[in-house]
Amino acid sequence: MFAYAQAEGIELRLDATEIQVRRPAAGRGGRRAFVSGKKKTGHHEGHRDRRRTWPHAMADALRPGRMHDATAACSEGTADYFQHFPDAEVLLDDGYLGLRRDHPGQAITPPRKPRPGALPGRVEHWERDRHGHSSDRITVEHALAEHKRWKQLMHWTHRRDRLPDTYRAIASLVSDHTAMT
Repeated sequence: MFAYAQAEGIELRLDATEIQVRRPAAGRGGRRAFVSGKKKTGHHEGHRDRRRTWPHAMADALRPGRMHDATAACSEGTADYFQHFPDAEVLLDDGYLGLRRDHPGQAITPPRKPRPGALPGRVEHWERDRHGHSSDRITVEHALAEHKRWKQLMHWTHRRDRLPDTYRAIASLVSDHTAMT
């Protein structure tokens, strides 16, 4: 998808989503990590351009939900694509500030908030830029939300090792449906 974006001059949008998973049964390994009462989640990334959603591209790896977005992108190798495709631009949210630092001009995150006491013109400029950035990124948020409307992904109660395949199948169905309409 990075190669396609670079060749076509398309701006990608990247975001991650979490899906709540059930904890292991009593007496099974790994249950202790779930006893704290915090929700445990699977972490998936999705990519989108103006024409198509590619959430299934990164659905192979199920990562702990407590993993930060930038860390997940680096561990999946997404950060390497920035080096291989230097002309590809990707719109990101604040969870990817480390990628913006490492790949300026390619990894585009929302503008930083001005300091308190900044000039009113600077604050208005920031609000306008922030609104424009979130307006461009909203498509990937909607695409990921559309997948999670499926009952199977609202609260995953099956085996955790089957979640990536199920998510990829649902993402493909949703992607094909949006491409047809």
